[in-house]
Amino acid sequence: MRLRDFNNSSPRELSQAISSGRRNFLRSVTGATAASTIFGSSPLYGMLANRTKKAIVVTFGGGARDDETFLPDGQENIPHLLKELMPQATFFSQMVNRGILGHYVATASIVTGAYETFNNFAAVSPNNPTVFEYFRRDLERPATDCWVVAPSNGFARIGESAHKLFGPGLGAGVILPKRLLSAALSANSDSARYQHLLRDNYETPLYAPTLTGKQIELSRMADLLKLSVDDFAAHARSLVSPDELSVYVAKQLMRQLSPSLLWVTLHDIDIAHSGTFSLYVDAIKRCDRHCAELWQAVQKDPEYSGNTTMFILPDFGRDSDIDSGGNGFQHHRTGDARSRTTWMMVLGPGIRQNVVVDRPVDSTDLVPTLGSLLGFDARYSQGKPLAEVA
Repeated sequence: MRLRDFNNSSPRELSQAISSGRRNFLRSVTGATAASTIFGSSPLYGMLANRTKKAIVVTFGGGARDDETFLPDGQENIPHLLKELMPQATFFSQMVNRGILGHYVATASIVTGAYETFNNFAAVSPNNPTVFEYFRRDLERPATDCWVVAPSNGFARIGESAHKLFGPGLGAGVILPKRLLSAALSANSDSARYQHLLRDNYETPLYAPTLTGKQIELSRMADLLKLSVDDFAAHARSLVSPDELSVYVAKQLMRQLSPSLLWVTLHDIDIAHSGTFSLYVDAIKRCDRHCAELWQAVQKDPEYSGNTTMFILPDFGRDSDIDSGGNGFQHHRTGDARSRTTWMMVLGPGIRQNVVVDRPVDSTDLVPTLGSLLGFDARYSQGKPLAEVA
């Protein structure tokens, strides 16, 4: 039964229907198995005991709907997720976001494992400790071992919290590729030609948030990544989207610093706010390709291959075409089950392959799962570790 047949159902029934649609579709396309039939610990976990475990998290702002992804009509938009990554992954078909559906505040909630309640457009740090602070404090890791590649100025303070026991000095380095590109181009008065790469956000195009937080400066970025400013700008000129720039920076970080915890937030899909369906679908296709590129980079890098777990998830969903309170693919205003019920894909050593977990899980479960995987205590998180991963 198509998801639109459940329009008059309760939120719980609708969430289950959405999950069932994803599960059945994946089974028909990839032959995926239900996790409950084969669940058990993997001997590969023990083999990793003497190696430094690493994790890469890829989130994307402006979640793609099942209509354009995990339903038959959308499968052509996600060939890499379906044919390349899913056969290697455990897929959580019912990840629920119960918080505020704004991209920065929702990402902050995922980063902390606790639902943040601040204004989505406020230049503030998360109130709860971030995964980066738990990681660095408990494992005594240096600042160079965890990084965030963020999509816009509004994410500049995502790396560290305002929590009195954590906060300044314990967070991740935050790289804002758009801002770095703007600085690199400004010297040549060339930035006007690249507005498609420099637009800060899609939801409120006239809003330019105050830049705060400890983001990396252009000269520092060039030094860290062993990349000249001219090389960075020249590469950016050949790109068609901001997410391509973010993935480029992420791969440079992997090559030069090999961080154990890398968080990349893609944002092209949120161009859906413009109301142009073709641009929204193009962005889905790019996101699909970028996820595969990052996983391929993991496999080719001896610092990452065989010891890295990768998590891929939307921050939340989008409205349906038939909800009178929303605007279809364009926005995420209703807060209904379609906007809140998304998914997560997990790949790596010890992760069961081509498996679907169909029980409800919470977006706040990611941080404690990372804690169990990497060895830190996410003590202020509201979530719990996912047994299928940790």
